[in-house]
Amino acid sequence: MVTAAQPLAPPSVRTSRPRAAAFRHLGPNWYASVMGTAIVATAGAGLPSGSAAGLPGDLPGLRTACTAFWALSLIMLVTLLGARALHWIHHRDQARAHLLDPTTGPTTAPFYGCLAMALLAVGGATLTVGRDWLGTTAAVVLDAVLFTAGTAVGLAAAVAVPYLMVTRHRIEPGRATPVWLLPLVAPMVSAALGPLLVPHLPAGQPRETLLLACVAMFGLSLLGTLMMLPMIFARLITTGPLPLVLTPTLLLVLGPLGQSTTAVGKFADFAPGVVPAPYDQGFGVLAVLYGVPVMGFALLWLGLAVALVVRARRRGMGFALTWWAFTFPVGTCVTGAEALARHTGLAAFDGLAVALYAGLVAAWAVTAARTARGLVTGELLAPPRR
Repeated sequence: MVTAAQPLAPPSVRTSRPRAAAFRHLGPNWYASVMGTAIVATAGAGLPSGSAAGLPGDLPGLRTACTAFWALSLIMLVTLLGARALHWIHHRDQARAHLLDPTTGPTTAPFYGCLAMALLAVGGATLTVGRDWLGTTAAVVLDAVLFTAGTAVGLAAAVAVPYLMVTRHRIEPGRATPVWLLPLVAPMVSAALGPLLVPHLPAGQPRETLLLACVAMFGLSLLGTLMMLPMIFARLITTGPLPLVLTPTLLLVLGPLGQSTTAVGKFADFAPGVVPAPYDQGFGVLAVLYGVPVMGFALLWLGLAVALVVRARRRGMGFALTWWAFTFPVGTCVTGAEALARHTGLAAFDGLAVALYAGLVAAWAVTAARTARGLVTGELLAPPRR
């Protein structure tokens, strides 16, 4: 029986709700959980083995734990891709609103960059640690598929989302948020993880083409980020702190900083024998002369972001999916510090990588536990509060 409080819904809506009602409010922001889990595996695999960092030696079981995190991220990715497919099939109106709605689009459309980065992060972790369980050949194939798909989605998002922001979305002055960086950072993730596939290509032009394509994506992402960052900082200075629920997104700024430092380190690792001299040696110089100052700025921003998060927490900031911003961006700083440790030989960068990784694992544990609880109670899949 239909009451006045339950108006008769169109047939398409009535038939879709019993099958996929739980997925109606499942947005692309959920891919951040996949990214944040995969980076724990990738970053942990690159930690220093004792010596310079002052560690007692290889941490027992660390490699196995990293592989388990990779497996978990792969399961999460497959599950989420299936859930998002149901969302598009049964709730196409909501999915289109995430992209095109003039009011909500600016806050949801940028998260399509997370889809690209989730594919890329799991692919990179597959080749880094997943090969221990899959074997090298299967790991290379899976990474190649995920890298290709993630790069295609990332490049499309880097163009399409700004286009929609210009033509469809209605954005008030002074409303820039770090979320806007997400589609622009995705090509930087491709730039950092693409070099892992270089040795598995035929020697000669295929290897050089992939490596230089990664350099090109490094450039487009970096310059796009440099256009966006002043608007974000100006918003903070002129209008004050972000709303409480958005405060964790301040850590998203670390993403392009840490990932670009990681990328230049990877270029230097794989350029010898791939790029002709003297350019191969130039990448080694770039890894240090670019990476060190950018890591310095990343630490400055980390301090500012943490201070604002503590302030927001004291003012009642509750849990939301934005807490996943505490994971992947910090993880990119871990891999960036690891790259600097390799190319400078300084124990300070080893120690920095270990300290940041400890923070990453703690943030992942808290955020994952709160996310699991929110899923069990249904709070995280409930309609947004008005």
